[in-house]
Amino acid sequence: MALTGEYVPSATKWVRDNVEEYEASDGEKGGTLPGTPYPVVVITSVGASSGKLRKNPVMRVERDGAYLAVASKGGADDDPAWADNFRKHPEVELQDKAEKHTYRVRELSGDEREDWWAHAVATWPTYASYKEKTERQIPLFLLERD
Repeated sequence: MALTGEYVPSATKWVRDNVEEYEASDGEKGGTLPGTPYPVVVITSVGASSGKLRKNPVMRVERDGAYLAVASKGGADDDPAWADNFRKHPEVELQDKAEKHTYRVRELSGDEREDWWAHAVATWPTYASYKEKTERQIPLFLLERD
């Protein structure tokens, strides 16, 4: 089911611009993390407090039709705001290029988390350095089609 509600663009300019460019071109523009060749997807979630729709570009970590959202925030000591959105409203929309679908979200733990973490680092090695920057365990969210 498609998410409905008022969309509130990010207060962060690069995020806002990246999402706008990505959506307008089906990922042909804005399809990578700015300044890198690494692909991103755009995830729409429902704000944990506001209930408004939020959109974020997230590194494209995919395997067998499931996607992983790594709440690294560049190795900061706190989670990105969208992590709480996922926890409170575990249904999101993900756009990968022109494909857009609804996904159920669950936070990973244990062996499944370790397996997906290894896949995330293999996909985008910078995640390993983010892990070194923080004391917190970086949350991993698996997005699976309904």
